[in-house]
Amino acid sequence: MSATSKPGVGDSHLCDKTAPAPPSLTQQWSWPANYGKMLLSESRKQGRIALPLVIMNLAWFAKTAITTAFLGRLGELNLAGGALGFTFANVTGFSVLNGLSGAMEPICGQAYGAKNFRLLHKTLIMTISFLLLATLPISFLWLNVDKILIHFGQKRDISIVARTYISYLLPDLLVTSFLCPLRAYLSSQCITLPTMFSTGVALAFHIPINILLSKVMGLRGVSMAVWITDLIIVLLLSIYVVILENRQEKRWREGGWLNQSVKDWIMMLKLSGSCCLNTCLEWWCYEILVLLSGHLANAEQAVGVLVIVLNFDYLLYSVMLSLATCVSTRVSNELGANQAGRAYRSARVSLAAAIILGCLGSLLMVAARGIWGPLFSHDKGIIRCVKKTMLLMALVEVFNFPLAVCGGIVRGTARPWMGTYANLAGFYLVALPLAMVFAFKLHLALPGLFIGLLIGIVTCLMLLLVFIACINWAEEAGKAQTLASNVQAQVATDGANEQTENAQV
Repeated sequence: MSATSKPGVGDSHLCDKTAPAPPSLTQQWSWPANYGKMLLSESRKQGRIALPLVIMNLAWFAKTAITTAFLGRLGELNLAGGALGFTFANVTGFSVLNGLSGAMEPICGQAYGAKNFRLLHKTLIMTISFLLLATLPISFLWLNVDKILIHFGQKRDISIVARTYISYLLPDLLVTSFLCPLRAYLSSQCITLPTMFSTGVALAFHIPINILLSKVMGLRGVSMAVWITDLIIVLLLSIYVVILENRQEKRWREGGWLNQSVKDWIMMLKLSGSCCLNTCLEWWCYEILVLLSGHLANAEQAVGVLVIVLNFDYLLYSVMLSLATCVSTRVSNELGANQAGRAYRSARVSLAAAIILGCLGSLLMVAARGIWGPLFSHDKGIIRCVKKTMLLMALVEVFNFPLAVCGGIVRGTARPWMGTYANLAGFYLVALPLAMVFAFKLHLALPGLFIGLLIGIVTCLMLLLVFIACINWAEEAGKAQTLASNVQAQVATDGANEQTENAQV
């Protein structure tokens, strides 16, 4: 991805065409005497990035829970229709926008490591523009949600409520088109505290906004409260970015804001497509499992149990997502700085942390299985089934954490297509077919769905581990430097052209 930059921007070795080649694999992977201290230092760096992200993601899920609670106060029909509309919005809208903005992680991460601020600027502007463009077809889909839901067998009254809810949620598409790039822009520079604080402030306003709007406008007010809360985060982050750019030696003067080439767009679109597929393929798989549970013998109980169990998984997912973003940032930063050994070490530390946290998350789910069900239902059959199902889901979490981190590693190396292949194979060629066989052919019902999911996740993880083991980290660092080399080559060309013009004058 080419960009223009001023001479002297970044490390001096980026301007020197005779700079030494990246160190060999043996040199990068050698274990120095102070390797333990280096691992501890890396763990601390990742902790400073990941902890605010965990808190931010937990606040994000708390916002969803608060919205659901206010929908419940409006009656069963509004709860069913609003929840269905929000699920449709997640699957067709927010998952797509989040996925498309995923390309910023490798591009901005490597650009920041190489001190190429022009590329940071132009990637932010391009991503916002691209997401705003993507909201057009998504909006058309949302405005016809009632027809789509009725076509797939949903009740008419629930579908109409879903359309009302999602119609007043439309502004959130525009807000999310700014929110996702701003968060990625900051996290790629290891800046996560502002995102955490802005999300916390917005969450504090979310309850009073819901109280006010739900009384005045009912269902429409609860829907509006969602995008108003998100808008608060966008405004706070925008103010912080302006202040940051002005204080950090006025980096906004480096330019790049409106200087995009066709090559820039092609590179970003390629990465965006792969990142979007990764996010959507995994997200949609869980939604398909919910739909499949509706075809089991005791469908109402099965759907209720599955939703309750997945709610606990969503809490753990906030940690997984934070780890994935953290390792993507660290790997891309070190590759951009031409530090292949450090990038490899960051990946190893994150993977080790994921294995430990996966086991802890699994134990936590086992410990909470007796109290989690009664929080959502008083039906003894559902509570009993939740306790059994959470044992299977606890086993899934052991592999879910490393899987999320592996996805972050391949994004950090600007190879998200590795995750696409792994997700396609693991979730759609293994997990879903086996889930249907176990659940419907072998009559294992809901446990059969989780057994299929478990086998698919293990398959996906194994594929990604093989891909990562085959990565030549020194070569990846060299590829990351191509970015900076192209920048300097463009600067040299511009300088030569300017000198020629001056001589002619």
